[in-house]
Amino acid sequence: MQGKIIKGIAGFYYVYIEKQGIYECKAKGIFRNKSIKPLVGDNVQIDIIDEQQKQGNITRILERKNELIRPAVANIDQAMIVFAVKKPDPNLNLLDRFLVMMEFQNIETIICFNKTDMGEETFIEELKKIYVGAGYRVMFASAAQNRGIEKVKAALKGKSTVFAGPSGVGKSSILNALAEDYKMETGAVSKKIGRGRHTTRHSEIFNIGEGSYVFDTPGFSSLFVPGMTKEKLEDCFPEFIQYKNRCRFVGCAHINEPDCQIKKALQERKISPGRYENYKLMYGELKDKEKRYD
Repeated sequence: MQGKIIKGIAGFYYVYIEKQGIYECKAKGIFRNKSIKPLVGDNVQIDIIDEQQKQGNITRILERKNELIRPAVANIDQAMIVFAVKKPDPNLNLLDRFLVMMEFQNIETIICFNKTDMGEETFIEELKKIYVGAGYRVMFASAAQNRGIEKVKAALKGKSTVFAGPSGVGKSSILNALAEDYKMETGAVSKKIGRGRHTTRHSEIFNIGEGSYVFDTPGFSSLFVPGMTKEKLEDCFPEFIQYKNRCRFVGCAHINEPDCQIKKALQERKISPGRYENYKLMYGELKDKEKRYD
């Protein structure tokens, strides 16, 4: 039988098989011998040991589309980054770091601003201008008033989506508003795994409809991934792409060099000043990091 790992704790893997339910599985020794560790999000084949107790063994891990290191999940189609427009005010520096992380790993990203019922229209329009202008798909929602939830649900259809964002932005409220299936699946997972048995939060997936999965992650503990360098940073700002190869100097850092087309676009308000300042800040951090390790 084929299914998807929706949670993994203490050597046990919980495999969701559509229309069959959740099976508690162990990974065969062959994976340990090859130093392969099953990840949440892996599509796997299992042998059933006990149908009544829903227990089995993972016999094969199917080829991965991609994988993240933090959180350790596989087969991501897209990410949805959730921030609030108010309470708490959005930390746009943190948002841009999330976006850079996803761009670096070639994961398509949707930005969802929640709590629109609390925000001022002028500020909402400004956020729209910045991030739509940068080339992102942006959604606005109010989970409390059930506004914009259908659009969010449509964006998740048939996809495996990582939900990420800081605490207090209403991430769980959006997930709970998506569908009764999510609540039911949450309950099913809780019942199968047992909250008293495992108390540490781990990444887990919920099925919210046929072929639609949500990765609810406990947070990104590292906002830069291995391999990121100051030279690669410019490629993680989509609005830079059309300008960066027209600079006077090859390898232009877009900070102090003359005849920089990105700085020209900034002066012409074609690039957000806030986004550019965050680029400079991250560039400086990466430069300092490289110096420390030289």
